[in-house]
Amino acid sequence: MLTSKIDNRLKRLAESGICSCEKTSEYAEELKELAEKNIGKETALRKGKFFKALADTTRLRILGLLAVREMCVCEVMVALDLTQPTASHHLRIMENVGLVKDRKEGKWVFYSLHDPTSTANLLQFNKQST
Repeated sequence: MLTSKIDNRLKRLAESGICSCEKTSEYAEELKELAEKNIGKETALRKGKFFKALADTTRLRILGLLAVREMCVCEVMVALDLTQPTASHHLRIMENVGLVKDRKEGKWVFYSLHDPTSTANLLQFNKQST
């Protein structure tokens, strides 16, 4: 059923003159190969997790703090008025996608940006925004 709908759409597209293809099934395969070559499912999944980690205001604020200096979880908690579990949750998400790294010192866990220059440039920290 889905294949015939796709074939019909590609046929209509070819008939409109927008795209030229002789066999819609071959063209459909070319399009699928193009999508896989451009960005495969695994790469898209990995990048999606990265951008999802950035799509949270609390995490962006944490990154902004870590762009200034390394901080202990308790400092992040106080600065942003978070509970320890909430701060740790956000830091763990960012650690899982490679945005931050941790360093243990006794019972204390300190976090810093994994790649400070790239992260600051990506998010344009240290610049006043309106």
